[in-house]
Amino acid sequence: MKVTLIVNPVASSVTKRTRQVIQKALSADHDLDVQETKARQDGTGLAAEAAANGAEAVIALGGDGTLNEVANGLLETDCTLGILPGGSTNVFARSLGFPNEAVEATAIMLDSMAENKPEPASIGKANGRAFLFHVGAGFDAAVVSKVEEKGKLKRYIGHPLFVASTFTTWLGEVDRKNPWFDIITDDDIIIRDAQFAVALNCNPYTYMGSRPLDLAPEATLTTDLSLIVLTKLSFRRLVPVISRAIRSKEGIANSDATKHLSNIKEVTIAGHRPFPYQLDGEFFDPVHSLELESVKDALQILVPPKKPVNTSEN
Repeated sequence: MKVTLIVNPVASSVTKRTRQVIQKALSADHDLDVQETKARQDGTGLAAEAAANGAEAVIALGGDGTLNEVANGLLETDCTLGILPGGSTNVFARSLGFPNEAVEATAIMLDSMAENKPEPASIGKANGRAFLFHVGAGFDAAVVSKVEEKGKLKRYIGHPLFVASTFTTWLGEVDRKNPWFDIITDDDIIIRDAQFAVALNCNPYTYMGSRPLDLAPEATLTTDLSLIVLTKLSFRRLVPVISRAIRSKEGIANSDATKHLSNIKEVTIAGHRPFPYQLDGEFFDPVHSLELESVKDALQILVPPKKPVNTSEN
């Protein structure tokens, strides 16, 4: 198989040793080309170029942001997407069932490549850009922005930094009184004056260590989008939501301040003023509106091989 490996050399868990082991393993049975990203968004162009030059598979080694870039470069091509975890959280790779360690994941990836049975996967789009697991607006994105401000600290203390950033953002760095936007779905559901919105293409929302934060367990790569909206960010409202996501696998429940919608094909987030947003954990400049949509079978993805079912009787 003709394979291109796109590496983010500054991703949290990408080391020289890790790269050498992975490249040796992939090149043993495949025609391997290796490319490095040097700046943000490089992955998109490198992936598109690889597909145009005949690559059958493009594998991203980096965090969720690198993976998002590579996925965007493979849209509307016949090239298969592969994922190796190289970041601090690696939400999408883990949601597919890959281990959170790149060399171990490579062995499973090689098994998947040997089977050569990639699975079709739906994506979400936000203002035309693809996202693989979620897009967040409002408070969610403000937290991501706070994490990104810490730069190199993210490489070493990813999860504690996220928790600390959530609290510092809530305590004094976000306007909790004035709502950011309204939500309008394609079937005319309207949610007024929201502070937080996350559209999920799959579950979980993220991981805290080994524990998934399950906002919408029904969201999979074969369904349309799920949507979680909060209209209030008071301590009394926010803590039960976080607690339920950590402790329960049932997802976020509906209440007077929390809405949970499923199987949404299109969503408009209409701002009262410019609002921040993030795609797959990467912060983007504030916008006045976001147009979200679900796109069926937009990518072919290498996933861990399914274990055979033992049908023998004892």
